[in-house]
Amino acid sequence: MSQVRSTDADARLALSRLLAPIAEDLALVDRRLQQELRSSDPFIDQLAQHSFRIGGKRLRPALLLLSARAVGEITAEHHTLGAVVEMVHTATLVHDDVLDEAEVRRHVDTVNARWDNQTSVLLGDYLFTHAFYLASTLESTYGCRAIGEATNTVCEGELRQTASCGNFWLGLDEYLGIIEAKTAELCACCCRLGAHYAGGDHATVERLTSFGRKLGMAFQIIDDLLDLEGEEQTTGKSLGADLAHQKMTLPLILLRDQLGPDEAARLQALCEEADAGHRAVLLQWLDESGALARARRTAEDYARQAVEELAGTKDGDACRVLAQLARFVVARNA
Repeated sequence: MSQVRSTDADARLALSRLLAPIAEDLALVDRRLQQELRSSDPFIDQLAQHSFRIGGKRLRPALLLLSARAVGEITAEHHTLGAVVEMVHTATLVHDDVLDEAEVRRHVDTVNARWDNQTSVLLGDYLFTHAFYLASTLESTYGCRAIGEATNTVCEGELRQTASCGNFWLGLDEYLGIIEAKTAELCACCCRLGAHYAGGDHATVERLTSFGRKLGMAFQIIDDLLDLEGEEQTTGKSLGADLAHQKMTLPLILLRDQLGPDEAARLQALCEEADAGHRAVLLQWLDESGALARARRTAEDYARQAVEELAGTKDGDACRVLAQLARFVVARNA
């Protein structure tokens, strides 16, 4: 147990050190989140505080704050928007756990496991609506519009993924389109908001937006790899959901596309039969075929392309951290 926890703690410590230049601003975002996620109703308050604990690594607020620092100054608007994007992200996690029938996230029970699916859906809705209310309190409507547009795209991505479940012949381009919508879009939006509200010019805002999008692509590909080859005690969340719901992810697509008809039929049978023992067989096949390594290289390529977008921004220190963050995303094991 101590080894597992130290592995997870080491990853969190590495990320904390990486984000040290914006630590005070991240703390203000967290404080704002905690303030917003309080309720006079004990049950709602308990749910909201639980969602605060199962939320992400604060990657999205960090992207927003670092993008702001890269082109100008971090302001109170950025702290508000940091809380907004984390609420949106947490809402998607709460809903995803229902879809995936997940029981653990961040080493604690998911909302659906501790309560039920109905509560989870309503809590996700509560977080979404609260996020939009908070965004609407800013002087400009730009943030609300950008968040609304991004959230619509995220939902479209999730719907497209749901429709593709069980489709063994899902194409590579369609897979990439799904992860760009469901994951990369919100990362791109975070960078756009950070740069825009710091006064960045159009070209700079677009470059940072592209950085966020490519980093988000790398992040999701690594997530898909971890769902196959990760360890639940290390990642702190339920794994194997993609196989259980017959979702074709990049490693499986790469393996399928290099097989002849007979082997492809065997792979299809393994993917479509609900047998927990198939995961080990698939992992060995994916590893020996080189599909896992090629998927990881694809994530690394997206991270490298993301870093290339940082040229010409104002603050070299913030850009250095963003570049390190891109490398952290592909090196993580949780």
